[in-house]
Amino acid sequence: MGRSIARELLRSKHHVLLIERKLEHVDPEAVADAEWILADACELVTLEDAEMQTYDVVIAATGDDKANLVLSLLAKTEFGVNRVVARVNDPRNEWLFDSAWGVDVAVSTPRMLASLVEEAVSVGDLVRLMTLRQGQANLVEITLPADTPLAGKAVRKVDLPRDAALVTILRGGRVIVPEKDDPIEGGDELLFVTTVDVEDQLRAALGLTAR
Repeated sequence: MGRSIARELLRSKHHVLLIERKLEHVDPEAVADAEWILADACELVTLEDAEMQTYDVVIAATGDDKANLVLSLLAKTEFGVNRVVARVNDPRNEWLFDSAWGVDVAVSTPRMLASLVEEAVSVGDLVRLMTLRQGQANLVEITLPADTPLAGKAVRKVDLPRDAALVTILRGGRVIVPEKDDPIEGGDELLFVTTVDVEDQLRAALGLTAR
């Protein structure tokens, strides 16, 4: 996981440091342009030697939720790292991954995979794809049924709740940035950023049954 993330960041011209505590997992040839440190990222002295305070982002991406939480807390409280992203391996631990532990963004791999499966098979209901702003908002997807009562209606005539923003319409192979006069069609996949509090209002505005 860490090496894959590092390769993607290096392609975008970022400077990357990998901290790995197991010698057998250190593979500089696999990520040749990254710096490597053989040490335990949960040890304060390791982060001091790495000058963690000079980094813009820390990604805690191990397979151990406890280690990810400890690294997140140290990065935020001891070194003032601006942004801390942490991997959640067990969805039962999601409640821990918040600002109290120094986490700015929690990425739950199992929940994301489950959401993608649900998004692929769900029509006529709201699917949460990603949590944003430490749980204050969600990226959600709604696939409209073919017989939606909104068919032909302009975006501006859909009475959306205040805290819900339509950001993209996926239609066939097209990605549409919605304009106010664009029509809605049956089968459209609508992506919204919304707060949890107004999700039922959003369903109602789209002619769906509230949970």
